[in-house]
Amino acid sequence: MTQHSLPGDPPLEITLRRSARARRFSLRVSRLDGRVTLSMPARAREAEALAFAREKEGWLRQAVRGAGETLRVAPGMLLPFEGRQLTVAGAPVRAVRVDGDAILVPEGLSNVAPRVLAFLKLAARQRLQAASEAHAAAIGRRFTRLTLRDTRSRWGSCTVDGRLMYSWRLIMAPPEVLDYVAAHEVAHLVEMNHSPDFWAVVAGLIPDYARHRRWLRTHGPALHRVDFGG
Repeated sequence: MTQHSLPGDPPLEITLRRSARARRFSLRVSRLDGRVTLSMPARAREAEALAFAREKEGWLRQAVRGAGETLRVAPGMLLPFEGRQLTVAGAPVRAVRVDGDAILVPEGLSNVAPRVLAFLKLAARQRLQAASEAHAAAIGRRFTRLTLRDTRSRWGSCTVDGRLMYSWRLIMAPPEVLDYVAAHEVAHLVEMNHSPDFWAVVAGLIPDYARHRRWLRTHGPALHRVDFGG
């Protein structure tokens, strides 16, 4: 892969990636950080690739501007929770809780993000623990530990000694999507790979798992754009 800069205000940094399978030029803008990748056939010339990027410059700049934008957690914002958009609202409550279409937070807090984050992590642990236990019981296996992290490269993982890790941001996705990720990782207790046998285990737990995989590919990046202030 090589790096090139497309002149302009500001300049656009583009990564050129050759692919033996590519039959044409294609541009991709990461919805997480706005990085631009231009895939090109193995024998194509870089000059041709850059000319293609210049032809698409208008679209490219618009896509980059819309990518990587963060949404700061604060009263009045819409926050995804279990697949629903809920309004964060101050209320005379002592602890964060969901009430109808709102996530209620104690009134008068100067920074509600840490309290909302703690609420989401607790809910995520409860849901993922229950889902993992149910799926593990269904296949006659046991996991040894469950941890939560804020990972961008994967939604979950499973180690050879049965430790499960999940992104707590899954609590913002629809419940059936969270359940699929739990089934996916638990299936690794049987098959530590992504072979047809592995996917057969997943299908036995979640027959329509492909629909939930598509949801994560399409909507997952938006969950990472919610900013809790570190």
